[in-house]
Amino acid sequence: MDTESEPYVRLATLRQLHQVVADLNSARSLADTLQAVADGVVRGLSYELAAVNLVRPDGDLVVAAFAGSAAGEALLAGRVGSRASWERRLSMGERWGQLRFIPHTEGWVLIDDDVPQWHTEGPLPRFPDEWHPGDRLYAPMYSSQTVGSELIGVISVDRPTSGRHPGPWGCEALQMYAFQAGIAISNARMRANMQRALVRLERDQQALRASEESFRQAFEYAPSGMAIAEMGGDQHGKLLRANDALCRLLGRSASTMRRYSFSDLVHPEDVGLLLRTSAEGGRAELRLARRDGSYLWVSLRNSVVADTADGPRFLLTHVEDIEERKSRELQLAHRASHDSLTGLPNSAELRSRLSSRLCSRPQDKDAEDAAALVADPGPDEFAFSYGYGPEELAAPLGALDGHVHTVAPDENDEESSTKGLAVLFCDLDGFKSINDRFGHHTGDAVLIEVARRLTGAVRDGDTVARLGGDEFVVLADGLAPADAADLAVRLRNAIIPPIRVDGRAVRVGASFGIGWAGCGMTAEEVLHSADQRMYVEKRSRSARPNHRRAG
Repeated sequence: MDTESEPYVRLATLRQLHQVVADLNSARSLADTLQAVADGVVRGLSYELAAVNLVRPDGDLVVAAFAGSAAGEALLAGRVGSRASWERRLSMGERWGQLRFIPHTEGWVLIDDDVPQWHTEGPLPRFPDEWHPGDRLYAPMYSSQTVGSELIGVISVDRPTSGRHPGPWGCEALQMYAFQAGIAISNARMRANMQRALVRLERDQQALRASEESFRQAFEYAPSGMAIAEMGGDQHGKLLRANDALCRLLGRSASTMRRYSFSDLVHPEDVGLLLRTSAEGGRAELRLARRDGSYLWVSLRNSVVADTADGPRFLLTHVEDIEERKSRELQLAHRASHDSLTGLPNSAELRSRLSSRLCSRPQDKDAEDAAALVADPGPDEFAFSYGYGPEELAAPLGALDGHVHTVAPDENDEESSTKGLAVLFCDLDGFKSINDRFGHHTGDAVLIEVARRLTGAVRDGDTVARLGGDEFVVLADGLAPADAADLAVRLRNAIIPPIRVDGRAVRVGASFGIGWAGCGMTAEEVLHSADQRMYVEKRSRSARPNHRRAG
């Protein structure tokens, strides 16, 4: 795989993984959840066969769900394998993280045990990492990631669609999925227990008291965080009760938790998401504040619980720690949008940031339309049916939808005070000779140092990106033409001091072209304009007498 495209492939795989994990949490029953687990392996992780072996109360494992083959499902569904046979398989397998892999060279000794098995037919492998029909790969599912957690079941898979043994990322994806599947199955069991308790609550007072105790046990000792909050009235959302798992998760005591609602604890940027989440069956991924001031990513899911048949209703909230998954997600997103060498935003991220400031409609066109609308607004019901009054109609139309037009100042007027979004295209002078003379190691070190110097010379909020090779781009908003010229001088002066690499001092120069972004232009047009100006400046500098090129 091309190393530059690998982050994008991983990001696409992660999105598929997120979708099948979301399907797990949307299943309504334990049976639906188990089938969703098996289907997710085939649909989201690209294996041809998958079986979910669930631990029964007696300790043995039953094939509770199967995906990928109707014939395999008919043969294996409901069959049981002893716990001893399963423990033998999990102990003898090669450890791929938490996964267990048994190659065909060793798996023949398991042919006669009582574990139900089915595999795809196919030719023998032609190369070392090709999947053999006799290979076995297992992903154990636990109630949590803590040491000594209860085994819930085992996902067994057969033959990746690629035909090869899964690589590190494939193993990590299957391991992450097994962890999420274990949580989903645990939650499905818990929801099933709660639903049964609620049915008993509706029958008679005796069943009510027994169910209350059952609920208390399930609530207090649940492995995931849980809370009960008031629903409706002035105290809507106030936390009435939080279990020990949630208190540990947020580093707060149960008495302290009762002073808050989730809206008090949520990250300011996630308040809108919390409010948009439906109270009944709502689900959201957001950040909650811990006692030490840090924030933790959690998955929050709400259910409505009635105290009695006609009594008050409460909100039961499940809180799952997803910090590790979110961290991986953010790391993958960063790799996809940033240059691996310098850590700067890459070409795709640069174009995305630039495009977010531009629209296809120039401001002068909006001004003409606004002036025409003010001069002849037409019937009142047209002008004001959208909530536009005289002041709004007098403003540029682009401001009505929340978009603030980006306007380019007059480049021919160096005294212009109009401020805009400056785009400085930077090309290093003499870099190729450094690469040719001293090698790519020295060239990479120069690029890293140039990136550091450029970043240190701009303001907070400005963007320094690596376009590719020895080309960099700086986005600086709120600058007049004179300001942009001064910034180009500062950046050039920051680059030209010697750079020491392995005890050797090397120099590079820099040519800058200043372009201006404006609505009505595309990101490509803006970058091309700045590139052309840089090229003109470079030719002009080369033509000057006594010009010395840095290097």
